[in-house]
Amino acid sequence: MAGADPAPRLGDANSGARAVHNLVLRVVSAAVLAPLALAAAYAGGWPFALFWTAAAVAVLWEWITLVVGPGHRLMFSSCASAIAMAALVDWRGRPIVAILLVGLGALAATIFAPRERRLWIVGGIFYAGSMVLAPMLLRAGGADGFLAIVTLFAVVWTTDVLGYCVGRAIGGPKLWSAISPKKTWSGAIAGALGAMLVSAAGARAFGGAYNPVAIALLALLLSAVAQIGDLLESWVKRQFGAKDASQLIPGHGGVMDRLDGFWAAALVGCLIGLARGGFEGAARGLLLW
Repeated sequence: MAGADPAPRLGDANSGARAVHNLVLRVVSAAVLAPLALAAAYAGGWPFALFWTAAAVAVLWEWITLVVGPGHRLMFSSCASAIAMAALVDWRGRPIVAILLVGLGALAATIFAPRERRLWIVGGIFYAGSMVLAPMLLRAGGADGFLAIVTLFAVVWTTDVLGYCVGRAIGGPKLWSAISPKKTWSGAIAGALGAMLVSAAGARAFGGAYNPVAIALLALLLSAVAQIGDLLESWVKRQFGAKDASQLIPGHGGVMDRLDGFWAAALVGCLIGLARGGFEGAARGLLLW
């Protein structure tokens, strides 16, 4: 037909095919990683420590590559060694020493990092350090520790899934278009409400010691924090012109892209638990109200 232009239809078809392919990759990756995370949480001890140490070191590598580019092996190895030692020391029951080791890693970063990127690298050390220490401090609480980690998973995963699905289905005003143009208020609200319902149901299933109303309100806070963590990571990537932190996880980008919400929720959850229960009872401090 005269004047017809097939290019837009072809582009739309290709775009739709890429979206479907990306969604399939996301589902397959989640189907592999989620059971691994749950199995590590159930096992506790050294498997849990090893799982989160690997995640933290991967995050550190992605952060350093994003901020200063590849090739800074000495800086990465020294900082990664500090993170790994912190995890080992925390596993051996010395959390304060573990936190100090993360600080030493930050000091090492100031020695090896380019001057104009030092603050960014130091921030990355604390980012990766909290990625491993916050879950470990919560998981140290025996059965309560396992439930604390499962609650965090439930909050973050429900927030992510409902935020993605409802945001695409309903659309509406953007949450923060300058930082993350695909996230919407409808998805954010649906994710938070879903996290509250799932967490309250979990609290009832856990038993009478856990207050469903308090857990639901906690889930609301942690869901909001997880979404802030997601936006924060998007902002960091925009500062360096990157779409994804890396391509380590098919369909998800990098480890940072997959754990940005969990990192923020785990950190805030750990701080709440420590404030109420101390190092010996962080999980109970988080869950028992």
